[in-house]
Amino acid sequence: MRALTPWPGLATMKKEMDRLFDRFWDGDVFRAPALGEWSPTVDVAETAEAVVVTAEVPGMDASGIHVSVQDNVILTLTGEKKQEKEEKEERYYHAERSYGAFARAVCLPEAVDSSKATATFKNGLLTVTLPKGPEAKGTMIPIKTE
Repeated sequence: MRALTPWPGLATMKKEMDRLFDRFWDGDVFRAPALGEWSPTVDVAETAEAVVVTAEVPGMDASGIHVSVQDNVILTLTGEKKQEKEEKEERYYHAERSYGAFARAVCLPEAVDSSKATATFKNGLLTVTLPKGPEAKGTMIPIKTE
């Protein structure tokens, strides 16, 4: 059966194309990576008090990652994963690890207070906690009884 498979990477390419089209139809055009770049996978969660963004950036140091917030609604992660090469006579038969610069922007579901944001990095996971802004929390209006 192996001889009938035209190209072993075809299934992976289909998966990546499906993911790209899913991102495009999501309405979040900021998330689509440019061709030739890698992009960390991201989870966005919301609690009562904050928006929490977790990004997978394996093989990187925290010093190589930059986090910024624009207009309190767009979180941008940038950095570069450098390939360490030793001058050896090696021939690669299979290589899947990605290297190079990345830029990832995520539209946040709520306005945040970026001045109180925190970021932690452990075991290849970057976690950014962005407290919601006062306008996102809303205000309670007390009801008076007569």
